[in-house]
Amino acid sequence: MTVSEALQQAAKRLSSNSSSPRLDAEVLLAHLLGTPRASLLANSQQVLTAKQSTTMKGLIERRTHGEPVAYLTGHKEFYGFDLFITPDVLVPRPETESVVDACLEVLVDLDNSQLADIGTGSGAIAIAVTKHNSRVRASATDIFLPAIEVARRNCERHGVADRVTLYTGHLLQPLKGKFPNKFNVVAANLPYVPPGEASPDVATWEPNVAVFGGGDDGTALIREFLREAPAYLLPGGTVVMETAHSQGALVARLAKRAFPGAEVEVRKDLAGYDRIVVIKTA
Repeated sequence: MTVSEALQQAAKRLSSNSSSPRLDAEVLLAHLLGTPRASLLANSQQVLTAKQSTTMKGLIERRTHGEPVAYLTGHKEFYGFDLFITPDVLVPRPETESVVDACLEVLVDLDNSQLADIGTGSGAIAIAVTKHNSRVRASATDIFLPAIEVARRNCERHGVADRVTLYTGHLLQPLKGKFPNKFNVVAANLPYVPPGEASPDVATWEPNVAVFGGGDDGTALIREFLREAPAYLLPGGTVVMETAHSQGALVARLAKRAFPGAEVEVRKDLAGYDRIVVIKTA
């Protein structure tokens, strides 16, 4: 079987199980062959070994059951960086890159600035911000120790382990009594999915602790975070949050109560949904 034939068969097999069957097939085959995806076209007539063909069929079969491509390959690109990914962390989404943009926008003119990344997961936000701004130091928390270990590996891989301090614990609580414990920017991509509203693939494969936000509407953790966050901001500090596509207006109202007098803005993500909430204090 050639590369071209393997891709055709895989895409056909995935056509009823994936919204991007050809892309999934290319990513999986490129991973299997240890080659850039772009090179598959140039080597379309390369013949796969029997072992490669069998392995590819196994990967495709697992994908038909909804297992995320990032878990199959152990990698996911985020903000131009290749992150190590395991089933212990949520797969980083392109929408979260809008959180990074908002953080960098605030931190661009600040020297020796401090970022807190709450619910860091794979470390995606903290790593992207510190890689793009060498003056930033970050403190990142996650309640799930295996996720912290994934974040640690990614920080080491991208050379920011000396500027990102990782803590295990609930929301902002691990930062209490630490130095620093006040920040120019506090970023939070917390679980926000209401009960029963995750897609079957997400509910089955991704860690529930990183998906479901609690409460009837999925905002229990967001509400708790907003109650805690003011105590951890430096004067003039900013909070940047990602919410569900239907929660932007609600979270903005909650933010105005938690931060009286602050400027609260709801921004659109890359897909055009109102879900990035930016809270700028005086």
